[in-house]
Amino acid sequence: MSTLTPVLSSPGWELLESLQARQGTTPVPLPELAGALRSSGVPAELAAAVVTQLALRHAARAKFGPIASHMVFTRDGLEQATRLVVAARFRDAGVRRVADLGCGIGADSVAIAGLGMGVLAVDIDPEAAQAAAANLRDFDDAQVRLGDVMDLDIAELAGDGVDAIFADPARRTGAARGSSRITDPERWSPPLSSTLRWAQTISAVGVKVAPGIAYDRIPPTWHAQWVSVGGDLVEASLWSPALAPEGPGRSCLLLDESGAAHGISSRDGQEANAPAEVVDVVPLGNTIAEPDPAVIRSGMLAQLARRVGAGIVSPSIAYLTGDDLPASPFYDRFEVLEVTNLRAKAISAALRTLDVGSVEIKKRGADIDPEALRKSLKLSGVGQATVIATRVDGRHRAIVCRRLPANL
Repeated sequence: MSTLTPVLSSPGWELLESLQARQGTTPVPLPELAGALRSSGVPAELAAAVVTQLALRHAARAKFGPIASHMVFTRDGLEQATRLVVAARFRDAGVRRVADLGCGIGADSVAIAGLGMGVLAVDIDPEAAQAAAANLRDFDDAQVRLGDVMDLDIAELAGDGVDAIFADPARRTGAARGSSRITDPERWSPPLSSTLRWAQTISAVGVKVAPGIAYDRIPPTWHAQWVSVGGDLVEASLWSPALAPEGPGRSCLLLDESGAAHGISSRDGQEANAPAEVVDVVPLGNTIAEPDPAVIRSGMLAQLARRVGAGIVSPSIAYLTGDDLPASPFYDRFEVLEVTNLRAKAISAALRTLDVGSVEIKKRGADIDPEALRKSLKLSGVGQATVIATRVDGRHRAIVCRRLPANL
């Protein structure tokens, strides 16, 4: 029996909802709650299922916000799901009905349905399909189907009114096999090549992909976009021309916690599978900047460097530098205070001179353990600093710096 089954019908659903409301006002540690439920006569299987859902809902709040408290999840589904940031693209293209193929727990289907479009959600995993059905329960024009998306007749879907497809291929092995990432797109389920071919029948197709996807896997006429929220890279998607008003190419989209959006797109005429532009190496300036991961993954670092008049500190190292880099939503800035050898003794001496008592350690292009380095530092001051372990013009260095406010 599915681990979801106990909470998808009475009395499990009512118990879950009542405990969810109680946890919002007078939270109880979940292990303690599980024991209390069993002691009160709740069957062990139901108690475990309810507590599991409460834990998954809590973990999901970082991705879904308050709506997570009204959804159900599987562990694999929560691993795969990302924030709800893609539905508006379908709406803006005038789409009426979307087939969400490989829907998982239905997170993207909920977003699409919430914007007034019809949804056909399909997944091969019975638990995921159950979760999707529960999460879409309030939408009349939403249908959930259990099945293998590779068995679907895409022409038949089009004949049934589906005018767009969104595919989220499974890119992990599943909890039973360690939930490890699958790096080869042709081993995803369904394979990337299969999802791309669907656009030959239904022109509006979006495919969620791994953020580390190689550019040469992207169709040149499509648009690839990497999205970060609050500085965390949360997803990457490929969009067929019918869903890409930006035209072919690549872009990054940064959303901050207030909902403001900032983006950089590739130059007009650049194909989506073009190599990333090379950024000039320049001497370390008074300021060093750590770009948002969406900027780096999308290959927009050169665009950003030109925009702010910066270069990089060393070949293939994505730290920007300059004498007076302006504030930008696309990176965090640091004032360079001192540069020293990448050795604990030299770094400790520099930090003592600056009266530093606590540090954050960042690294890129340096084979160190940040926590081990932190423990080896001898600090006695009261100030704060950041130590960046990296290469400067090809040589390993520790850059001691001070984080600059984002609004200056």
